[in-house]
Amino acid sequence: MVAFSLSNWVLLLFPVPVKIVIVVPGASKVVIILAKNKHLTNEDRSKIEHLLRQRKSLKEIARIFEKSTSTVSREIKKHSVSSDKSAIGRIPNRCINRRSCSKFYLCEDKPDCKRQRCSTCKLCNTVCSEFVEEHCQQLALSPYVCNGCKNESMCTLRKKFYLHRPAQTAYKALLVCSRTGVNICEEELLRLDEFVSPLIRKGQSIRHIVVNNPDEFTYSQKSIYRYVNGGLLAARNIDMPRVCRLKPRKTKPVEHKVDRRCRIGRSYEDFLQFTATNPDTAVVEMDTVEGKKGGPVLLTIHFRDCGFMMAFLRDRNTSQSVIDIFKHLYSRLGKGYFSKLFPVILTDNGSEFSNPSALETADDGTRRTSIFYCAPSSPYQKPSIENNHEFIRRILSKGRSFDDLTQDDVSLMMNHINSYSRERLNNKSPHESFRFFYGQEVVDTLGALLVLPNEITLRPSLLN
Repeated sequence: MVAFSLSNWVLLLFPVPVKIVIVVPGASKVVIILAKNKHLTNEDRSKIEHLLRQRKSLKEIARIFEKSTSTVSREIKKHSVSSDKSAIGRIPNRCINRRSCSKFYLCEDKPDCKRQRCSTCKLCNTVCSEFVEEHCQQLALSPYVCNGCKNESMCTLRKKFYLHRPAQTAYKALLVCSRTGVNICEEELLRLDEFVSPLIRKGQSIRHIVVNNPDEFTYSQKSIYRYVNGGLLAARNIDMPRVCRLKPRKTKPVEHKVDRRCRIGRSYEDFLQFTATNPDTAVVEMDTVEGKKGGPVLLTIHFRDCGFMMAFLRDRNTSQSVIDIFKHLYSRLGKGYFSKLFPVILTDNGSEFSNPSALETADDGTRRTSIFYCAPSSPYQKPSIENNHEFIRRILSKGRSFDDLTQDDVSLMMNHINSYSRERLNNKSPHESFRFFYGQEVVDTLGALLVLPNEITLRPSLLN
């Protein structure tokens, strides 16, 4: 114990936990406890899960950890995970009309079904066009999860659980994400590029540019050097002779920091709720196919219902390049066709898709589509496009540079891929299925061509 005196104040400091004891003459002492470790540990999260199972209230849990109730509440809400777990021995029917529904024989491929009502079948929710999911009202109340719920063993509704392992994993991922990438938005980066890159190519150093234009920059010289070295600006290290003579360091490439707030209301759980409420809405999946790191990339758009996929060549993997492609498609197809083709788009968490507002809304303010994101590190949530990428990799092997490709090459490749027959389409090609769903006029507008079956080539020689 170490004591410090300051006039009439005496502060007594204790090691762990940190306590400040203030003694005022003529008054009772005041004790202030400052927590040294503010973040919850894996052991803390395990204990929270255990206490929830014991049906402890959030106030009781907060009192045990000497935290505020809101801290525990935010932890549980933020890291709870959805579960399709159903009651043992009960039919997993989540439809709000399941008790009064009298539909039967909804499965066309099972006309001899012996069940009197479809609501007693586990396939009911997937085949019924009038399915409306019922949500548990208790999840809106404390403790916001199903841990310790007395009805858990009988409930067939979708559940939420607080589990310490997924919670700790999500916490670590957020911790890493918050310390990576660059704190600069796409618009600021483009403005910086327009000003800095021409001057660098004139032979000026970054130091010279920053010193003589102090009002133009809110970033340090070091940050701008990192942007150039990471390939975020049009100027390159080769445009700065002294930089080229330095031995390069082994560092991770500079990446954009994705604003996680863009996913609020657009998570995979929100996507499932949207599709459950609108079961007839066609879903489009979107992803990126990379060639050589730092080089041109492909934007792929896959129509889940018919297997048809489009691909667009982009010089750089930026969100602005994706926005430009959407603007091109919107102007080419028009509002009617665009909204019909792209009502809902499911994509991953790449930085190139981190500006959903610009993708969802046209320049005139018209809402043209809805963007949703898969859960982090969950490509299985959009399996159709991931599987279809195998056809692209037959022609463009992984690691191959796309520098020599043109959009005509990419369109030729996609014509061959979309003309290839698929068993799940009853041996029809995606091109034929797409034409059946959307019409020949849309096919002609997109410039898609059907390749004869015996002329299809799915080898690298197609582009040689």
